[in-house]
Formats: sequence, C-alpha cells, structure tokens
Amino acid sequence: MTSLPSTPLGLTYSSSHEAVRVGLTGDLDHLHADLLVEAVDRLLAGHPGLRDLRLDCAGLTSVDSSGLSALLMVRRRTDKAGAGLHLDGRTVQLDRILEITGTLDHLTAPGPGAQALRRTGGGACGGPACGGPAEDNLPAAPSGGPEPSA
Repeated sequence: MTSLPSTPLGLTYSSSHEAVRVGLTGDLDHLHADLLVEAVDRLLAGHPGLRDLRLDCAGLTSVDSSGLSALLMVRRRTDKAGAGLHLDGRTVQLDRILEITGTLDHLTAPGPGAQALRRTGGGACGGPACGGPAEDNLPAAPSGGPEPSA
C-alpha cells in the first residue's frame, strides 16, 4: 500500500478588533495538527478581547483523527477564552468525519462566549468581512506557514 505525502498545513490570517479569520489549506493531520493549536494559542493570547475565531476550512484537503483532536482542543480553548468558534467552508470530507465521530454539533454549536454575547446584546463581527477595520498586530505564523497578513 502506497500513501501519498502529507501536504503541509497552511495558515493565513485576517483580523479585526473582535474577530480573527484563519484560512486553512493542506492537510490537518498527525504531522500538522499541532501547528493549528499553537497558532490558536498565540491568537488568543494576542487578542484578549477576541469574540470570534473563524476557521475557514474550504482549503483543507484532508483531516485525520489528529486533526479532529486539534479542532476539539481549539474548541476548548475558545470556550475558555469566551470566544465563539466557527468552522466556515466545511468540506464534505470534514462534515463526514464530524458526523461519524458525533462531534459536528459540538464543534458547530454556539459556545459559551457566543451565548454570552447574545445575552448582553454584543456584536460578534467588526472585521473586514463586515465592513470593519483590519488589524496588523497578529502573532507570528507557525513554522511552515505564511506570515499573517491583514
């Protein structure tokens, strides 16, 4: 049995005051899953008022059990920080692994941060996607990924 080489995980960033979007490309697998968790740790530390973390998954080519584990760790970290997690542009393959493992609802349901915003009437978007300003002070990209850009 021949296996194809893993495609490095690429991370691109855009940011506003309360929201960060991370574009994911390549493989979210056992070789690269830690890069995502490390990047999210830096983002949360660098943006203490972050309300929304949007992971754009449209560019993912594969997700294995380590990638799923990384997504679950990201969910725990965003919940602890009071930020909402959004998995945008989910591929059919990603939805399938989330459905099979019973994690789709957990990873796509509003977290405690988003629920608190609804109770207080706070907004979750102010970034470029919603017509707001972009920030330039993003944390450094993990090795193997491009530098963050606004």
